[in-house]
Amino acid sequence: MRNHSVKRLALAGLLCAVAVVGSMFVTFPVLGSKCAPVQHMVNILCAVFLGPWYGVAVAFVASLLRNLLGVGSLLAFPGSMCGALLCGLVYWKAKNLPATLAAEVVGTGVVGGFAAYPIAVALMGQTPATLYAYVVPFLISTVAGSILAGALVFAMQRSGAFKSLHATMEH
Repeated sequence: MRNHSVKRLALAGLLCAVAVVGSMFVTFPVLGSKCAPVQHMVNILCAVFLGPWYGVAVAFVASLLRNLLGVGSLLAFPGSMCGALLCGLVYWKAKNLPATLAAEVVGTGVVGGFAAYPIAVALMGQTPATLYAYVVPFLISTVAGSILAGALVFAMQRSGAFKSLHATMEH
């Protein structure tokens, strides 16, 4: 039991590092937000290999570290955490990769986009024109990250690495 938890925690730490380092190299500004597609890829990998609760924890820690390092904004919290939760729950229940990819897009792009508005107003002093102000940039970021994750998981499935990693995380 303990070895199982250590493996899961180690993979969570590795994926958190990938999200933080990835955001240092692959980010682009869109309408006041810093889009980080690697975070969305990590959300999906967490959903597939670790589950929703680890996914939310990784999203939170990665967002916190990105903010502390100056490569993220407070908007990273609602976007990444909503996406991680929704895609994690969908994969947990359905074990369906396309549905998980779609859940990441809806969770981050729509739910996270709406949740970012009050944070931008209350904590960042921004006055976005509409409640929908962050939906488009979050959608751009999460679609890019979901495509990356889909390609990576598909390649892992073809090579046998997916089955091997899944078996390692289960035992």
